[in-house]
Amino acid sequence: MFIYEKRLQFPIKIDHPNPRLAGIILSQYGGPDGELGASLRYLSQRYTMPNSRLKALLTDIGTEDS
Repeated sequence: MFIYEKRLQFPIKIDHPNPRLAGIILSQYGGPDGELGASLRYLSQRYTMPNSRLKALLTDIGTEDS
């Protein structure tokens, strides 16, 4: 059994929220040019590779990006 405690590793204090910067950070993770999009492209392209070594390479790259 485990206990889930929702707390940060380092305490933070936000004095002035910056919604513009938050939007930029979120777009890097989930936007069309973000990390998640690149990872999913690598993982979906692996199914069209004829060579098993290339499939393994794309799998490794896709899992490292995510």
